[in-house]
Amino acid sequence: MTHRCMTCTDAGSMFDRRKFLKTVALGGGITLYAGLPLAARAAGAGIQALLLSCMDYRLIDETERYMTERGLRNQYDHIILAGASLGATTSKFPAWNKTFWEHVDAAIKLHSIKKVMVMDHRECGAYNIVYGRDVSKNRDEETKIHTAELKKLDGQIHMKYPKLDSELLIMNLDGKVEKIA
Repeated sequence: MTHRCMTCTDAGSMFDRRKFLKTVALGGGITLYAGLPLAARAAGAGIQALLLSCMDYRLIDETERYMTERGLRNQYDHIILAGASLGATTSKFPAWNKTFWEHVDAAIKLHSIKKVMVMDHRECGAYNIVYGRDVSKNRDEETKIHTAELKKLDGQIHMKYPKLDSELLIMNLDGKVEKIA
């Protein structure tokens, strides 16, 4: 007996097979972006910010959820470096610093971003590597260390791009985000 999937049959009439498979593979996300005309998407219409976040797999979904809740879904460029702000500033990995600034330049040129959002997170392994110890053992000390790195990068951003706004954030492992003043 041959199984015939009505969803696939119905979808085939709405999309060509390739578009349907892309939509399914991307969890339907492509359909949200498809609302913009192709020329507008290519020109970066609607892009508000560049987000720098950490590569930690534990927080990928929470980061996307946070940006969506902020009304920024499909309206930001995203660069990922281990340690986020630390990755962009540490002398231990200078290629990461260079990569960050090249991406900021590209986001400005291609998408006219207005803001750089930097999102560190608690219990970050990159901080432990660079600092040579577990910086998350004491929450107050961890907050001070993240705040110092975030503000260091913030100062560099404003020195190089005085017209760009910035936002400094720390995410807890439960997805809750704190703003750093």
